[in-house]
Amino acid sequence: MNDRRRRLEEARLYLVCDERPDAFVEAALRGGVDIVQLRIKDGDDELVLAAARRFRKACDAAGALLIVNDRPDLALAASADGVHVGQDDVAAARAREVVGEQLLVGLSTHTPAQVDAAADAGVDYIGVGPVHATPTKPGRPAVGYELVSYASRRCTMPFFAIGGIDASNVAAVRAAGASRVAVVRALTGATEPERVARSLREALTDQQVRVGAA
Repeated sequence: MNDRRRRLEEARLYLVCDERPDAFVEAALRGGVDIVQLRIKDGDDELVLAAARRFRKACDAAGALLIVNDRPDLALAASADGVHVGQDDVAAARAREVVGEQLLVGLSTHTPAQVDAAADAGVDYIGVGPVHATPTKPGRPAVGYELVSYASRRCTMPFFAIGGIDASNVAAVRAAGASRVAVVRALTGATEPERVARSLREALTDQQVRVGAA
């Protein structure tokens, strides 16, 4: 297991965001974010690369992983730790060909069949959701806690529950079987991202202890 995969195994809190000021990213990392995914859907390559290189410095300082959304070529160019693709983006197998075996490849899943297929897709982790309806995924119906529970029973790789997760429901998501979560608005919309990240991380850790002791 290389260092990136070891850190992936240990990760609990995953932030997905667009281009943001350094101060925001650094605050989220101080609060306990383990992985940052840069997701810029409509920016040109130079914009993505410039943001990724800034994020890279912040992640290096915090010992966190950096993932680039959709674009394996830009993940390589930015010296990111991996790339994340969706079901309708670059095929996971193609992403793996581009980034090689040392970098991470993540894949979004929305159904039990997609969760099962991920085991043979050559990816390192999956996102499972959206647990709740969210404007960051317009038109994508919520999968609820059932798919989280399914993934907890069937998935042999790290998975992150995602979709409308915040301080009000993170304990319920954890109780459904997720030991890792990915968030967007819970942090990008926070006036104190460091404090919110810390509370999310603590909720995951606390719930993990309770479930393990039950």
